Amino acid sequence: MCKVYLTFNECKVYLTLINWHTSYFAIKLNCGYVQNLIWGNMIEQFFDQSSSSFTYLVSSSKHNACIIDPVKENNEIYIQYLDQHQLNLNFILETHTHADHVTGSGALIDMFGCKTFCGMVSNNTNIETLHDGQEILLDGLNIQAIYTPGHTDDSYSYLLKSPENTYLFSGDTLLINGCGRTDFQNGDPEQLYDSITQKLFSLDADTIVFPGHDYNNATSTTIADQKKTNPRLVNKSKDQFIEIMNNLNLPTPKLMDVAVPLNLKLGKE
Repeated sequence: MCKVYLTFNECKVYLTLINWHTSYFAIKLNCGYVQNLIWGNMIEQFFDQSSSSFTYLVSSSKHNACIIDPVKENNEIYIQYLDQHQLNLNFILETHTHADHVTGSGALIDMFGCKTFCGMVSNNTNIETLHDGQEILLDGLNIQAIYTPGHTDDSYSYLLKSPENTYLFSGDTLLINGCGRTDFQNGDPEQLYDSITQKLFSLDADTIVFPGHDYNNATSTTIADQKKTNPRLVNKSKDQFIEIMNNLNLPTPKLMDVAVPLNLKLGKE
């Protein structure tokens, strides 16, 4: 695996190559322009500094792509990347209904005519409600949806396997040395404990974890590392975990009253 990162305005971009054979980068940082010619598949990681949220763009060697957890304010950056790399946006994946930012899904659907996969039940014809274990194909890439409730009741994680590595897009279910809170949106600490310990921690130890947030300048971890170092889970019984989660006393996300109603409509007014 190879990774570099660049910054565009307030959004950092991290590039990870998967199944790659040869690559060439021509970077002109003075004008914020990146030309990236890669023969293979790629994961691009975008970091929204205002919400400490990660967005991911997964692309195939056939120039098709999906976006995971787009932030509406950064849609122009995603569109620029799609255009620069001549990528077609096939679909969008949401890990859950977000409370700290407004999703860009609705606007991207209007522009590209794609659909969104998520755990939310809706009559919106642009939404496909997932089921546990569902497989979503992006050319030769198989993405498996894993139902991981606890942070919210509609939380999903996404597992992508390549010959060299396995990647988990864990949303807010499993963070780097942490996990998502459980005190709103039908969160449940018991469910979260089970989702992490019974589902995610049963994955291969070297699975690379790409979380939905990070607050300490980290970009990824592994299942093995989290089983060894995550302070909310290491040597913690379910009852101890529930006690920790029920006493975090975190402030309400400042955008929650705006973001949640909008995100139930894919971020559209």
